[in-house]
Amino acid sequence: MSSHGGAGNRPEEPTSYGLQPPARPGEPQRTPQPGRQNAPHPHAGDDHQLRAQSQPVPQQSTAHAPAPPHPSAQAQPHPYTPTREAPHQPPAQDPGAGRLIAGRYRLLSRLGHGGMGTVWRAMDETVGREVAVKEPRLPDHLPEAEREKLYTRMRREATTAARTDHPAVVTVHDVAVVDGRPWIVMELVRGRSLGDVLQEGTLGPREAARIGLEVLGALEAVHAARILHRDVKPDNVLLGHHDRVVLTDFGIAQAEGDTSLTDTGAFVGSPEYVAPERVLGQRPGEASDLWSLGVVLYAATQGVSPFRRSNTPATLQAVLNSEPPAPAATSGPLAEVINGLLSKDPARRLDHAGARRLLEAALRPPEPPAPQRPAPPRTGGVWVPRKVLLGAVSGLLAAVLVAWLVVADPFGGTVPDDWKRHPQKALGVSVSVPAAYEVQRPKDTDTFKDWVAFHDPSGVIRVSVERYDQENSLKDVAASPDAQMHAENEEFRKSGEYDFDMPEAPTTRPAPGLKHQERPSAENTVSFESTDAQNPRPVELRFFYYKNTEEQMYRVVIGYPGKGDVTERGREVAQKAIEALEFDPA
Repeated sequence: MSSHGGAGNRPEEPTSYGLQPPARPGEPQRTPQPGRQNAPHPHAGDDHQLRAQSQPVPQQSTAHAPAPPHPSAQAQPHPYTPTREAPHQPPAQDPGAGRLIAGRYRLLSRLGHGGMGTVWRAMDETVGREVAVKEPRLPDHLPEAEREKLYTRMRREATTAARTDHPAVVTVHDVAVVDGRPWIVMELVRGRSLGDVLQEGTLGPREAARIGLEVLGALEAVHAARILHRDVKPDNVLLGHHDRVVLTDFGIAQAEGDTSLTDTGAFVGSPEYVAPERVLGQRPGEASDLWSLGVVLYAATQGVSPFRRSNTPATLQAVLNSEPPAPAATSGPLAEVINGLLSKDPARRLDHAGARRLLEAALRPPEPPAPQRPAPPRTGGVWVPRKVLLGAVSGLLAAVLVAWLVVADPFGGTVPDDWKRHPQKALGVSVSVPAAYEVQRPKDTDTFKDWVAFHDPSGVIRVSVERYDQENSLKDVAASPDAQMHAENEEFRKSGEYDFDMPEAPTTRPAPGLKHQERPSAENTVSFESTDAQNPRPVELRFFYYKNTEEQMYRVVIGYPGKGDVTERGREVAQKAIEALEFDPA
């Protein structure tokens, strides 16, 4: 007899309730009684890979080996021995249930299965807790070399999730290698998958935004570890207790830059959720997972994937060529994030920061309408004609406006009380930074003078503004902020940036398609380890790009430590400084 998945029997790993584990020292060998059937655990059915049954689990599960019979029970038949007339027989047990893996994980019932294996509900007998165990299951016809590659992928599933510390990423407890095959031991998430929930109907906009924000957080954590998930879909999003959302099934996850497991020609992933660049065979990136999140949000709110067709080739053609209908069941920020994530060009697709900003906006409750005060009843007094009253009010407002222009900063905008605005008329920009920041300007000997910089007294946080055009710039000026950002992003990833001690291939998070003062803008956040041999340190740079009506390109760079106590302060300064920028080409 063999267990589910084709592994051979071992004396210490029973494959059915008819087999008993070996006797421990000083303990008699257990022998099943004739005519007595060991009661199996109720069949769990083909459920999602990490879902637990809704029924409570008995304290003494029948997945454990039954205790030896009392000596007095040997002399008479067991009172519950089934007969031919018995109207009901216990349900059939899952093949392989009861098997002991790695000497501690007792398989109880099957939760579900997929292309890469079967997931079991199991008991960790060492610590006495229920877990989910993923059994590798591969086709028998695969050559040995291919099987080893797939086993490597499964082991990577465990290391991918284990090295990612995020509540929305499934926790991996252990990897038990049995006969060269990795059995992955994970937390047992009790609940249902988003796929099951969508079988019953769509989600409301706020619930869809909440779930989308949690999945986005999981992807941010995974991508920070330079890992691509590659199979984001509703069935891999679990909805657990206490509103927990968990992204699971990293069985086809891929480390960035690792192509060794994709050279077999096999299509990996669910076609209707796969990004266009992957269909074309191009190298995927973080944007590919974000596309899949966009399809998940569309399906969650509209009830169906916009690219689903009757067969796989037609579905892939739809992914490449069909523009999805506008999400009619939602509007506002949630519709914006769906449309932004479903851009077929990964360079123009919404990034992590843009998606997070819109999803958080979709979660904010709508502002209540201003209360309407009833008009007071007319009483005695002087009646003033409407035109005269409006003229008086207009004159008063004009006087207030003139007075404000005299005493206020002509560049306008809102900044914190402890900040100071620095108008830079020569550059055509006004920069706001904390009042304690020191200013730095180019020297007379500098070749390039169209810049200004500010830094805090410790020199840890720095804000610089550059303006360049085709005539006086050392850089090529692109046609738009998006194009400028993408061009420099490619330079960063290929060769780094000498001015910032940036190594090759830093982590970048482009954010195209933004608006500032009703004009196009773009951003990019770059993280890396400094190449400065005397002061190696983690660095984060926030880049902002803007082009004024005079076709002059601005690049604002805010630099601060990438890790440590000052990081959040640096990000706060970057956000407020960008928001407060005022451009005046005159």
